[in-house]
Amino acid sequence: MDPAAANSVYPSLKPLADCRLYTFVDTGFLAGRDPRQIARDLCAGGADIIQLRAKDRPVGEIRGMAEGLLPITRAAGVWLVINDHVSVALEVGAPACHLGQEDFFEPREAETVCLTPTQAPVSFGLSTHAPDQAVRALAAGAHYLAIGPVFATGTKPTARPVTLDYVRWAADHIKVPWFAIGGITLGNVRSVLAAGARRICVVSAILNSADIAAACREFRSKLVD
Repeated sequence: MDPAAANSVYPSLKPLADCRLYTFVDTGFLAGRDPRQIARDLCAGGADIIQLRAKDRPVGEIRGMAEGLLPITRAAGVWLVINDHVSVALEVGAPACHLGQEDFFEPREAETVCLTPTQAPVSFGLSTHAPDQAVRALAAGAHYLAIGPVFATGTKPTARPVTLDYVRWAADHIKVPWFAIGGITLGNVRSVLAAGARRICVVSAILNSADIAAACREFRSKLVD
């Protein structure tokens, strides 16, 4: 499903092109907190997109978490993106899913190849770490791309930073919505925006904050046209 079709099914959602702040409910950063409350705080702080990322949880638990988050995001007009599990996105009625390069192009699980972006009744996002991967993702029909990790990040400690050079390349070459991701903080976000990014993903700088909604609002204030 293309983003325009997603908006017809989920009329409260803004177009992906108008989304600026992409946030996460990541089970690696819950620290005992309720995922639903984190989602409420992210929505209150101005997040446009929330990805449910649960690398350490079984699929049944991820499905239950998604079912708990969807009413919150839907009421707020916020996109809910399911990481890795296309089947969960389809089962719960989430508007989007996100896959890594390997999960989409070299899948280990049958569910990741059962649908192409043009066939799926959800919007597809794909991670990319270099221009050739971006070109391949676009040819596959991805509705949005993640560009990163821009900086070193504890979220993916083994990933080599792509630096601001890749952000500059994306600004010059990618026409679909794309989001810079990886190690973005309030201290370096201006350099990311100066390199040409208009949309950012933020994980730890928001989830490690004592006040998630306030942290969202701070990042949101940097995203001015």
